[in-house]
Amino acid sequence: MQQKKPSRGLKRDLKKRVNKAFAPSAERIFHADRDKEATKLDGARRVRKANFSALDPLEAKVLQVLGKEACSASRLLKVLNIPLKEHALCKKILRKLEAEGSIIALKGSQYVVPKTADLYTGIIQMHATGAAHVLAQQPHEPDLYISHENTATALDGDLVVARLLTNRSSHFRGLKPKKIRLEGEVIRILQRSKKPIIGTFEHSNNFSFLIADDPRFRHNLYLGGDTLGAKDGDKVVAILEQWENRHNPPEGKLLEVLGSSENPEVAMLSIIRKHELPIAFRSDVLSEAARFDSRLDPKDLLGREDLRGRPMITIDPEDARDFDDAIEVQSTATGWDISVHIADVAHYVLPGSALDEEARLRGNSVYLVDRVIPMLPEHLSNGLCSLRQHEDRLAFSVFASIDHEGKAHHVRFARSVIRSIARLTYKQALMMLANPPKDLLAERVHAAWSCAHVLRNRRFAHGALDLEMPEVKVWLDESGIPIKLERIENDISHQLIEELMLLANELVARHLTRTTQPTLYRVHEKPDPSKLEEYRELVASYGVQTGDLAHRRELQKFLNGLKGKTFESALKIGLLKSLKRARYTPEPLGHFGLQKKDYTHFTSPIRRYADLMTHRALAKQLGLTRAGPSSRELTNIGEHLSLTERTAGDAEKESVRLKKLDFFQAQQDPQRQKIFNAQIIEVRNYGLFIELPDVLISGLIPMSTLDDDFYLFDALHNKLIGRKHKKIYRAGHLLKVVVYKVDRWKQQVDFRIVR
Repeated sequence: MQQKKPSRGLKRDLKKRVNKAFAPSAERIFHADRDKEATKLDGARRVRKANFSALDPLEAKVLQVLGKEACSASRLLKVLNIPLKEHALCKKILRKLEAEGSIIALKGSQYVVPKTADLYTGIIQMHATGAAHVLAQQPHEPDLYISHENTATALDGDLVVARLLTNRSSHFRGLKPKKIRLEGEVIRILQRSKKPIIGTFEHSNNFSFLIADDPRFRHNLYLGGDTLGAKDGDKVVAILEQWENRHNPPEGKLLEVLGSSENPEVAMLSIIRKHELPIAFRSDVLSEAARFDSRLDPKDLLGREDLRGRPMITIDPEDARDFDDAIEVQSTATGWDISVHIADVAHYVLPGSALDEEARLRGNSVYLVDRVIPMLPEHLSNGLCSLRQHEDRLAFSVFASIDHEGKAHHVRFARSVIRSIARLTYKQALMMLANPPKDLLAERVHAAWSCAHVLRNRRFAHGALDLEMPEVKVWLDESGIPIKLERIENDISHQLIEELMLLANELVARHLTRTTQPTLYRVHEKPDPSKLEEYRELVASYGVQTGDLAHRRELQKFLNGLKGKTFESALKIGLLKSLKRARYTPEPLGHFGLQKKDYTHFTSPIRRYADLMTHRALAKQLGLTRAGPSSRELTNIGEHLSLTERTAGDAEKESVRLKKLDFFQAQQDPQRQKIFNAQIIEVRNYGLFIELPDVLISGLIPMSTLDDDFYLFDALHNKLIGRKHKKIYRAGHLLKVVVYKVDRWKQQVDFRIVR
């Protein structure tokens, strides 16, 4: 049978598509290390979509055929009727699909779609216990559990192939119907994550090796080649070169020596290297930012509403330097007139400019304990864009009237020029709210809280979840050494700003949705019911009975019941892990946690690129600019920004955890020991798990430190009983403790009781 010849146009199209897939652009080559992690979007769940309509036509046909039967390359060419001249092109596509995990090559050169052979492809997420999960590619698919002995040589972030072990699926107790947890084993590594490995350098006999900081990397990395002058105890950066099997140690190459691990600057630099955070700006980016004068040009004011005579205020943390937002709230007979003014970053950062490319690449600012890695150069982020007190600034403003029920009326948007009359800290605002107003400024702060309070009550009445938790700020001395831990509550001064920003974000999103203007939405999809069922198992282990948490009202009731409990923080953190991660997408899928149908990010364009995209979309819709973001580019941008946000969050948490460990390690010195309040949250046969509510850290009081008596563990009543003095320890008891021991590798702190 004679084969049909493809048209020249089809040939050119095929070659263009395949070459594009295999030849990265200059931008991707320049930022290759970061782009290698791009498959880890939204909790590392994105590998390959099953929507064939979104694929290259030939790729879609290949997947359709292999979805029905396993085929060799030669048979596939015959089934698809590919002409001889295009065989090399088709085989190239097969290699591409195999590399990304969409198809698997079995023994005998047979290709197959993974699921048809009980195989799973995905990013593996390692846990400190040594076990792991292969994360599902699709939102409603279950993750595949991998026990420690079945992880092979996989490392966190690798793209792997795993085989389902049907005889090892486990059942969760106490649930109807019983839910099966799928279990598998890793059989192939498709792509290494190529993330750098940070750790401590050691030399023993003829070998040099690295002890990784990350407890999920449970092996010593043996280092070949030049040691770059590293000394025992130095923090170093290395990369994995090969690890063929678990019977041999992994081997790597030393890339950089950061310096002594005792140096606080080096410790923080190791976090920056681990997460591949950019530090310095390129010269062309700095030059572009420097071209803007520190004062506004009269031309910049054309077409803007002049609001410089109105009493705008900012409320931010004590150490804030980039002020994104200012507010004005005035009481009326029917409620309040509000205006939220956001720095007009889009006026300075134009699409396609060097500033824009760098801001998009960074995605967001990163707030580490001892420094800020900004999205924009300081001349803009802390200077010209920042809404500083008594200085003229360009803004994008949201206006609305709020009635006494919290409904918004007469909503409008405009570009403006403003001048803040006061820069308040949260503590100053809280002091004003604690006393009757004595001047115009205090009256406006009280009016703002009155409005925010109504908005907050309305939000929770409509089903929003209260997932807020206090934070701990680590204060450092000039040398970077932690000297104080301060618990920061989400008090009414914080809630005031939070509610007004949530309102502005929602009003902008609603307007863009109704006018069908393409933009990026901030979405938080409904949780997977199976995840909530697993979470109920955790809750039950604390002796808490719950209804069906898949129902919003039951979930709200459960969260309200946690307030003041000893295990409130632990169970809230567990719930957050069970919910889906919020992300950016051009589709308005709603926000589950906030219970909002339309929601976007608009109020922080100095530190988030997503907000800058929203500003551009709103300006386009209002006719203020000709060009706005296109639907075609928004999907990729949203995926990238979701990834950079997660990276920033991980780095920020790690920097706080590191400095907390430094603080507690110093407490081991008897001359510097401080007594902490603690509460027992769980009793085990080897000690007491406690939480320090003032500094939000948990730890263990080992049984060996209870030396005033011999204690027996009563498993039935979950308590310890002293055999001689009959003293009892059980969950909920309050104690005074001091630091006993700090294990930096395990990132654990042990305490002992002060008698």
